[in-house]
Order: sequence, then C-alpha cells, then structure tokens
Amino acid sequence: MGTIANEKVMETIAAKFQTEGEIVELIPFGNGYINDTFRITCKLPEEKEIRYILQKMNNSIFKNPSELMENVMNVTSFLRKKIIAAGGDPNRETLNVIPTKDGKNYLDNGEECWRMYIFIEGATCYDEVKTPEDFYNSAVSFGNFQRLLSDYPAETLHETIVNFHNTVSRFADFKKAVEEDVCGRAKEVQEEINFILDREKDAHIICDALEEKRIPLRVTHNDTKLNNIMIDDKTGKGLCVIDLDTVMPGSALYDFGDSIRFGASTGAEDEVNLDLVTLDLELFDAYAKGFLEGCAGSLTEEEIKLFPAGAKVITFEQGMRFLTDYLQGDTYYKTSRPGHNLDRSRTQLKLVADMEKKWDEMEKIVEKYR
Repeated sequence: MGTIANEKVMETIAAKFQTEGEIVELIPFGNGYINDTFRITCKLPEEKEIRYILQKMNNSIFKNPSELMENVMNVTSFLRKKIIAAGGDPNRETLNVIPTKDGKNYLDNGEECWRMYIFIEGATCYDEVKTPEDFYNSAVSFGNFQRLLSDYPAETLHETIVNFHNTVSRFADFKKAVEEDVCGRAKEVQEEINFILDREKDAHIICDALEEKRIPLRVTHNDTKLNNIMIDDKTGKGLCVIDLDTVMPGSALYDFGDSIRFGASTGAEDEVNLDLVTLDLELFDAYAKGFLEGCAGSLTEEEIKLFPAGAKVITFEQGMRFLTDYLQGDTYYKTSRPGHNLDRSRTQLKLVADMEKKWDEMEKIVEKYR
C-alpha cells in the first residue's frame, strides 16, 4: 500500500460506502491495465468477516463515470432478475454494486471516482489458460452472458468509450499516429506498420456487417479475457462475468474474437520471443464449442459463420491499438518496461499471421458446431 498516510486516505474513501463491520485490511488486488483495484476485509461480530472490492475508475479513459455506472447498474439489475428466475445465486453470479452512504452508485470526490462491489468468495480469476477445459468453461460463461442479455435493448446503453471496437475508426487513428509520429518511433517499426496497412479491408468486416444489418446489434462485454471470468473454486465452472466497464452496444463477434485473441494464443500477450506465439487450434475448438453452448441458440447463422473473422479482426485491432499507443508515447496502457507496447503489438500481429495460415481449419471447427 505504500505509506501509512496512503492507507489512511484509502480507508477514508472506503468508509464513504455502505460497508458492514470494521475495516481490518485494505490491500492492492489484481493486475488490470486500466483501473486501480483494492480488496477490503471488514470484521463482523462472532469472528466473521465480509470482503469488498474497491476500485478507482480511470477517468482519463472513462470520461463519463455517471454513464458508465448507469450501464453497470442497468445490466447487473437485468442479469440479477434472470439469475433469480433461473434459480441461481445473484450474489455470486453477477456483480453487486455497494452504494455510497449518500445512496449513489459511485463516489466522486472531485478528483477521482471510486466504486465498490461485493467480493465474490470461493472463486478465482486466472490470467492464462491452463487447460482446454478452463477455456471451454469461460466460453460457456461468456456465451451465457450473451444469452441472458439477448433481449436487452442494446441501443439504450451508453458508449463508455466511443468507437471502442470500431475497427474502421481505429485504423484511421493508427494512420494518423503514423503520420504524426510524435515520438519519432515510426522508422523503427516500419515492418509492423506495413503489415497493418496491408490489411485495411479487415478493419471493415464487422463494422460493415453491423451497418448493413447482416448481424444484429447486441449487448457486448468487449473485454472477454479469461481473467474477467470468476471461476468457481469447487466446480471449476465459470461463475460470474466481471469488469463491465466496456459493456456497450456491439457485436457478439467482438466478445468471441477477444477471447480467442487472448486465450488461444500459445504465448503471453507481451511475449518477446515471437516463435512462441501461435494460434492453438485445440483451444480455438474448445472455445467455439463452449461459446455456442452458452449462447444456446441465441446467435444467428451469419454471426456464427463469421467467428473466424471475429477472431482475426479483434486480434488485428488490438495489435493496431498497441502500436498506436507505442507511436504516441505509451499514454493509454500501463507499461512496465521500454518497448512494452511494441512487444504487445508484435504478438498480436504474429497471431493474425498464424490465423491466416490456419484459416481453413478454423472454418472447419466452427462448421462442426453450427
């Protein structure tokens, strides 16, 4: 936590929420790129305790916390009703927001915005796929998230980050970053720049399908990494989808594609040795199977047909975003070493290239489960 003074400041912030008991521990938690997260333990009578998650929202990225939290409240309330109707446990199967003592869904202290959730006990987030079964279970969870929200009016949600998965817009941002070259880094990454520029048509695949209404607008999570699923410690099954900051209107292909990008790669997202980065077809198979099972018939034939394209487009987009941030001076993603965003970009672009080599096999796998 750093200094005692910092701990006192954090405890003062936590005390503004409707928690139970006395705070006995407040520690940093998780390793997200964007928000600062802490776990709070409160002591209750009879040696019992209750834990919470306290999170500072990144206001440089999320410009309108009120709209963001309105999305979170509306979606979790909707999910809660569905979970109760199905006989599930709404306190563990969706996020539950703890209001402030003055009844608001987040705290704005004038400089920072904070929110609090009930900590989900008996469940764990995993940063990397250990087995195909883990990946399959996360796929069922994200597919189930799609199914539960398939009748939610997606168009009523706010865009918490405008054009978040608009790959046409992202491509334009990338070209601008290359042209401006504010840090003088473009000359050293010409190979990566050309790789992206050669695939401009890929940026249009999902955007055009949405615009032409060949695929429906849906509620999408937009950050479907394995570590945004709480896995039940006892059953090993996906329990709860977390990190709803980027829940917005979009395409189911965004969620499928981002999961493959992150979870079906044989290398870490910031792997330096690109020989270690390939698409694991066994994991692609497991995820396609699980996602479709979780969706339980709520997707259209056209959406399912575009699964391989979703995987490629979102991986391509993320490689473009990492390289854009690198060219602009590493202002968006947290980095821990020089060239970190460049390493991240290179892994994504290597994965795109490998998907192109394995395209026929990807299509055959999807066809198997249609």
